[in-house]
Amino acid sequence: MDELTLIVEQEADGGFVAHAVGQSIFTQADTREQLDEMVRDAVRCHFDRPEEMPKRIRLHFIHDEVLAL
Repeated sequence: MDELTLIVEQEADGGFVAHAVGQSIFTQADTREQLDEMVRDAVRCHFDRPEEMPKRIRLHFIHDEVLAL
């Protein structure tokens, strides 16, 4: 696998939640720095063999804005 994409959303409390597209990988973190570490750890734990590991991990951040009327 060349690349694995994770969708990342920021929670109301400022933390982050990430889930992989097409794989059963889910993690969360309190800060952006922790998120990188937690994503790498979750991906390593998910794949049994080194040759199955993706070469790159893409974080796709979803950003919602709410406008008042």
